[in-house]
Amino acid sequence: MSDIFSVEGINAYIRNLLEHDAPLQDIWVRGEVSNMKRAASGHWYFTIKDSRSQLKCVMFRSHAERQHIQPNDGEAVRVHGKISVYEQRGEYQLYADELQLAGGIGDLYQRFEAVKRQLEAEGLFDRERKRPLPEFPLRIGVVTSPDAAAFRDIQNVLTRRFPLATVILSPTLVQGNDAPTSIIKAIQRLNQFQAADVMLISRGGGSIEDLWAFNDEQVARTIAMSVIPTVSGVGHETDFTIADFIADVRAPTPSAAAELATPNIADLKIDIDYLAGELSNQLKKSFADKTALLENANQTLRHTSPERTLHEYRQRIDDISERIGNQQGRFLSLLRERLAGQMKALHAANPDALLQRGYAIVTSSDDGKIITDVADAPTGTRLTIRLKSGELKARTEDAQSHEQYKRTPF
Repeated sequence: MSDIFSVEGINAYIRNLLEHDAPLQDIWVRGEVSNMKRAASGHWYFTIKDSRSQLKCVMFRSHAERQHIQPNDGEAVRVHGKISVYEQRGEYQLYADELQLAGGIGDLYQRFEAVKRQLEAEGLFDRERKRPLPEFPLRIGVVTSPDAAAFRDIQNVLTRRFPLATVILSPTLVQGNDAPTSIIKAIQRLNQFQAADVMLISRGGGSIEDLWAFNDEQVARTIAMSVIPTVSGVGHETDFTIADFIADVRAPTPSAAAELATPNIADLKIDIDYLAGELSNQLKKSFADKTALLENANQTLRHTSPERTLHEYRQRIDDISERIGNQQGRFLSLLRERLAGQMKALHAANPDALLQRGYAIVTSSDDGKIITDVADAPTGTRLTIRLKSGELKARTEDAQSHEQYKRTPF
């Protein structure tokens, strides 16, 4: 029976084999830089690749600080170093100590730029083509692999932010030669049945080769023809694909795509509470304003109402009636006073009153004419003398003749 190695043992054995292979310990490799990362420690981590394969590389800070260039993704380079194994991950990689530009841009980046220029020239990247995302999407289509971590991240974000939405997965390959065709079909399925209000096209991070399906020209044109607004969330924040340029909205990660496509239900609750308070205040203010207007209208109505005029007229009639009554009273009092005066004067002038005081009224017994002058009663005139009590009959006589009877007339 052959020896049984532990994982650590087999990795150490392979490392020993590689490090004792002289050509692998002093080697130059030519390729295109991909997935370049500069760690906070100062180490460089990147991949060099060609059209058929790739090789992971690391350059520690002590060597990176001595380099005259800092390569970027897509640049063609020559890298010197040695091949060994990173035992913890079981990965063999090139431990680089020198890096030179090989001139030009790598093949994949050349193809990327060619597709980008073509689509941009057709106006497919124009801002005017970008459609706004629905404010409250109730159906969210997701174009990604059902087994991908990106899909789980999207589900977690949507459950937390907007659980009202239904997630509709249109499954697809996201890597490999068959991925572009699969992505196209997944997008077309959602559009054919108009199954979503917004569409997320996503996958996790990786090298340019891993993300290459999202640089495919036909994938880009399919995204452009989508009647459903699209959000591209492919790779990490530093990764850019053609899908990012063609989609209506670009998100730096799949999780960010889910966030951009949905409102936050916690924020909505805050907004609803605020708006409810504002509505209550507005209703109270409106009610107070309407009440004030009604009161003003009532006051105006009271001032202009016929009832008020009638009250005023009634009061004026009462005042006039009172004045008339007072005037009539005064007038009647005056008349009473005058009547009393006249009655007093009449009483004073009443012959009976004169008789009561000892006067007498002399009238002609023949015609009843009052005798007021001696001439009115010649000799022989019969007289009636009215006294206080009773009457006397008399006759006038001549004074001379009267002497003949030797009687005094008085």
